Amino acid sequence: MGFAIVWLVNAVISLMIWFIIAQAILSWLVAFDVINYRNRFVYSVGSFLDQITRPLLEPFRRIIPSLGGIDVSPIVVILLLQFASVLFNRAAAPALVGMLG
Repeated sequence: MGFAIVWLVNAVISLMIWFIIAQAILSWLVAFDVINYRNRFVYSVGSFLDQITRPLLEPFRRIIPSLGGIDVSPIVVILLLQFASVLFNRAAAPALVGMLG
């Protein structure tokens, strides 16, 4: 049971990192007019990624100013998620596996 919880936490953190990367790439493609939101599929994917990543990114967007129109909050959030993953795997995961098996 402990291994399953550790796997689930690591999978969720990894998925959030990939969603943030996909959101950043999609925003660049829209900004450079490679794709646009008039396409229903692009709008659906963009809306989904925005709804998933906004709760993590929005607090940092309020704190960190944009640097010449560049949003660095995804980089900060990815670094914090990586830090949380390492911290969880080093501190909490052995205790969970030891306690739950």
